[in-house]
Amino acid sequence: MKQHRYQITIEHLADAQGNPSIHAEPLRFEAGNHDDILTIAERMRGRGEFPPDTANALAVGLKLFSEVMLENRGHPLFADFAPHFRAFMQHLKKGPQRSGAEAPATDGGQAQ
Repeated sequence: MKQHRYQITIEHLADAQGNPSIHAEPLRFEAGNHDDILTIAERMRGRGEFPPDTANALAVGLKLFSEVMLENRGHPLFADFAPHFRAFMQHLKKGPQRSGAEAPATDGGQAQ
């Protein structure tokens, strides 16, 4: 399968108490994905459901995880989880779900 190629870099800035990182070097690795992750992140930000950094983290994390799961679909680690992940992704792809209070009012298709 042809893949987009990415270099992923994670730099630890501070620990949970706000102290500077003890890690001298960032974590850097290459990964492939069947989707354009940057386009997916842009779409996720455009949905407006999360702040931009959160939308980016969700998009990148899901795409990296899902590609590993896809490439290792026969691995027993994913056997129980795969159907739930598939359902989650289908729900996510439907787009933002509005509550009844947010949904636009309709007249049931009847002309006034």
